Amino acid sequence: MGLLTGIRILAIEQYGAGPFGTQALADLGAEVVKIENPREGGDVTRSLGPYFDESLGSTADSLFFQSINRNKKSVVLDLSAPEGREAFLDLVRGADAVACNLRGDVPAKLGITYEQLSAVNPRIVCCFLSAYGREGSRAAWPGYDYLIQAETGYFSINGEPNSPPARFGLSIVDFMTGYCMALLLVAGVMKARESGLGRDLDVCLYDVGLANLNYMAAWAANHGFEPQRLARSAHPTLVPCQLFRTADGWIYIMANKEKFFPALCEKLNRPELASDPRFRTFRDRLANREVLSDLLDAALMERPTAEWLNLLAGVVPCAPVADIVSALNSPFTAERGMMMDAVAETGAKARVVGPPFRTGEAVPTNAAPRLGRHTEELLAQAGWSEARIAELRTRGVTI
Repeated sequence: MGLLTGIRILAIEQYGAGPFGTQALADLGAEVVKIENPREGGDVTRSLGPYFDESLGSTADSLFFQSINRNKKSVVLDLSAPEGREAFLDLVRGADAVACNLRGDVPAKLGITYEQLSAVNPRIVCCFLSAYGREGSRAAWPGYDYLIQAETGYFSINGEPNSPPARFGLSIVDFMTGYCMALLLVAGVMKARESGLGRDLDVCLYDVGLANLNYMAAWAANHGFEPQRLARSAHPTLVPCQLFRTADGWIYIMANKEKFFPALCEKLNRPELASDPRFRTFRDRLANREVLSDLLDAALMERPTAEWLNLLAGVVPCAPVADIVSALNSPFTAERGMMMDAVAETGAKARVVGPPFRTGEAVPTNAAPRLGRHTEELLAQAGWSEARIAELRTRGVTI
């Protein structure tokens, strides 16, 4: 029994941001039902490679698809067909919310806005995630994470100085927008249960991309701050906060409180640096960043990274520079229980990163379903007979 048990969400979604957000809701116990188009083979990521595991079952073997669709159900319906529309409306009657991450101008065309659904369920919450919003000059524009990163300034602050602008290494705007959609949807459902009335809710990649700029945006908007790319992934104002060389590689150190710098100097056996007038305060260290970086490099290169981690752990914030494989296999990752096996109906397992939530409830471990796995079950619950469902198949409205 998860925290969101008893909430049913119809998800008209594809690709990344929307499915990532509804997966979070499913992990927390909501019943998330993917409504997939038979004419398109369902969610496009069902066929997205390059990595597949056939043991997970036909139409569910894409590991990309498995990474953002666990614990969901799948119903196949062509919403453009009258029979498909009728079946969908019957599902809406028993749902709390519709989540959609299609292009901004598509929901109204599909007939899935609150105005178009409220007659069958006045409590329905319609939550839309798009690239640029459902209104305005870009409502009909397709858009993706990397485009948003480029336009909202991310490229300008990633990478080394004098190198080409660089994107963030992950689809971070997609993921953040997915979480924003999940939060917004739950807030809408809470209000609908109190008031008896649903509504339309919107979030878009562009707005979240800007919102993530946060304190840098405040500095730029109010004091003319112009963020620049800094060497070694350094913080724009706090020093030392960057990569440093060690005897066998790199370590990231974040002395982001004044108390951490003298503690670092002590552990490095360079206590005199803490009292050096060039480095006494953040302001001093910022003015002398390059000189201090060279001095800290020289000290840190005396030992390998592992030794420094042992010496600094719990005293000065620091971390090794790991690759993704080593991060997944880290003893601390295991201690946190962050890796999980999602179990398919075939009995096969997909190894995935689990949810970051700690609720005291057991996390469901169902792998992403094959296409149409739950069509008969959920349409029968909505009052459809076997004969009527068979007719949908005959007409190509479902599979």
